[in-house]
Amino acid sequence: MRYTRLGRSGLVISRIGLGMMGFGDVAWRQWMLDEAAAEPIVRRAAEAGVTLFDTGNRYSTGASEQITGRLLRRIFTHRDKYVIATKVGAVLGPGPYQRGLSRRHILSCIDESLRRLGVSHVDLYQVHRFDPATPVEETVAALHDLVRAGKVRYLGAGSMYAWQFAKLQHAARAAGGPGFIAMQDHYNLVYREEEREMIPLCADLGVGIIPWSPLARGLLTGSRRLLAVAADCGLPPATVALTWLLARPAVAAPIIGATDPTHVDQAVAALDVTLTPQHTQRLEAPYRPHPVRGHE
Repeated sequence: MRYTRLGRSGLVISRIGLGMMGFGDVAWRQWMLDEAAAEPIVRRAAEAGVTLFDTGNRYSTGASEQITGRLLRRIFTHRDKYVIATKVGAVLGPGPYQRGLSRRHILSCIDESLRRLGVSHVDLYQVHRFDPATPVEETVAALHDLVRAGKVRYLGAGSMYAWQFAKLQHAARAAGGPGFIAMQDHYNLVYREEEREMIPLCADLGVGIIPWSPLARGLLTGSRRLLAVAADCGLPPATVALTWLLARPAVAAPIIGATDPTHVDQAVAALDVTLTPQHTQRLEAPYRPHPVRGHE
């Protein structure tokens, strides 16, 4: 495993993060894995040196956070040996108080997340999406209170337009509190729209990128553009796709999904691979612009 600081912060993370969204309740999504099925995957990640585990309060209506907390306490000997990232702001239900980034909602959600995770603090607390209905000053003031209270160590954000993230970052700094150190955006070899504005912004601000869906929900495990390069390299297509992503500017750690321990092995293997300029050009050449998505 290799490690890096997340953006210009002092937070050290593994260069591969394990996404915990797929572990939860089949009543939420049919493809969920329960705790027993998730444990060997999380154990393999820990054995490989993965320290970043990403979940969210919306996933399986909280069951993912519960499973994350229980597994990490069983597998690791001490809380300081791993980094928990979770989220706030996604729609949790039909009611008017079950969504968004108001002070009321943020302060309620952090306590519920800490209870489900079974911890006293989360290392990275991320606003899931931008909330146009709440003033950014209110959002960042609430987040700063969580940092001062010791419930949150660092702040991050999820997919949004670059101007929205810039607005949040400016409000945070104007308030005299900590800024956002991480952007978890939608970025992979077949969706590169983030390269237009968000990634240059993050590089300029010193914000680390931890992309979600780095394998395009499995598409990049067998895409034709990858098969020839993977064959040349003698590697699985997933490893090649992650190798490309790890070399992109400002990318700190892709957040991978895994349904089998071998998926962890393929991801970690990408850290020891360097693509030639010719391979990179072959991978990038077929790309065509897409409509922006992933901000909803």
